Amino acid sequence: MPVTPSPLRYPGGKTAIAPMVETILCSNGLKKAHYAEPYAGGAGLALSLLYKGAVSHIHLNDYDRSVWAVWYSILNHTEDFVELINSTEITIEEWHHQRSVQENKNKTDPLTLGFSSFFLNRTNRSGIIEKAGVIGGLQQKSKYPLSCRFNKNNLIEKIRKIASFKENIHLYNLDALDFIDEIEALDEKIFYFIDPPYFVKGQSLYTNFYEPSDHKDLADRIRSINGKWILTYDYSDFIRSLYSDFRQFRFSLNYSAAEKRKGTELLVVNKGLKLIKKLELEKAA
Repeated sequence: MPVTPSPLRYPGGKTAIAPMVETILCSNGLKKAHYAEPYAGGAGLALSLLYKGAVSHIHLNDYDRSVWAVWYSILNHTEDFVELINSTEITIEEWHHQRSVQENKNKTDPLTLGFSSFFLNRTNRSGIIEKAGVIGGLQQKSKYPLSCRFNKNNLIEKIRKIASFKENIHLYNLDALDFIDEIEALDEKIFYFIDPPYFVKGQSLYTNFYEPSDHKDLADRIRSINGKWILTYDYSDFIRSLYSDFRQFRFSLNYSAAEKRKGTELLVVNKGLKLIKKLELEKAA
């Protein structure tokens, strides 16, 4: 797995495809464009492209307030967030406390909620904030304790780097379709990277998973986007049928959720996007 610039662990994170996306940007005259991601999650790909100078600004949206609060806190309360990392002990007692914060997340202030989400992301299996158990189990008898993914110095370094790019990062807490509407209203050259909740296992991975009708509504909205976009999904016949009139390709991605394996993902691209041969994309059968 590539080293991600994100401080968050995320199922299906797309940092690994940064070189592919950068090539697509460059071959379509989109270098230094504004990059918009309706389902930001860990935002590893977005940050990679920003740090490389492949895009000039990133627009990150997450409807899940728990995830949004992490990014809000990193950008707006950087040193308070760093202090919480430094001063908080990584124990099972603390894990129980941070888990309880999520029970009232709509009324919890962003810094408290953001740190709770961050703590659970680093200590839960596969980084799943609300639907997974703690690394090592409640009795902590495993050889992997809950602190094994919580390298404080490394995480603080990533957080401070993100904050140093604050002027180039725009954060939203909207429904994905509303976010697309808002981005379309900007007078900028926009590239959309759309990575919706997985269709097959979404319910077990995400707090805000999608029903089939939600996936269909998204497909209808994507068709009318005024701009260049690419879309990634888990590979399924249902999703393929929704986008049957667009070019579709397979690509492999290292999964971190539940087991170490390579999964086949679906890449869909809009009709005006140029794909050069060096990408060596495999057409979906």
